[in-house]
Amino acid sequence: MVAVVAALMGAGLIASAVLDTPLPGRAVATGTGGMILGAAVIALALFYLYSPAWRTEVVVDDDRLEVVTRGDRGFRLAWTEVVRVVAAPARASAFVDGGDPRRSLLLPGAGARAPYRIAEQRQLYDFIRAHVPADRVVEVQRLRPTEPTEPTEPTPPTPPPASPPAP
Repeated sequence: MVAVVAALMGAGLIASAVLDTPLPGRAVATGTGGMILGAAVIALALFYLYSPAWRTEVVVDDDRLEVVTRGDRGFRLAWTEVVRVVAAPARASAFVDGGDPRRSLLLPGAGARAPYRIAEQRQLYDFIRAHVPADRVVEVQRLRPTEPTEPTEPTPPTPPPASPPAP
């Protein structure tokens, strides 16, 4: 949506630059400056739309999860290879841990701040939960980078500093 609006603004800049009589020192968006600025905005919008992120697919079946970008396999992860899934059911967010960051998937839930959206995200979340054994699923309230996902041992209290000897 942002790229489309930017492209329309760029086209508007070009149109106004062509239709407007340039006045020296008045504004950069008139004459040649407006045409150059409009063309640059359109080019940036097209680069954004052509980004590889828009061509990435998550393909799942009963045996595996696969991430494909523009026809090239990013990674394939069999359900038996999933180390764990950190799941936040309220938002249907999940982190599928493949044991290596290059073989893991972050599934952002509804309202999550992420640089991408996944079509049919809720169905994918449900599919992942149905195919990963329950003993490898850790449920949390929200996915947070600092939130521990496994129980940790309590830290023993630090003993008080030794008091100096009495004179």
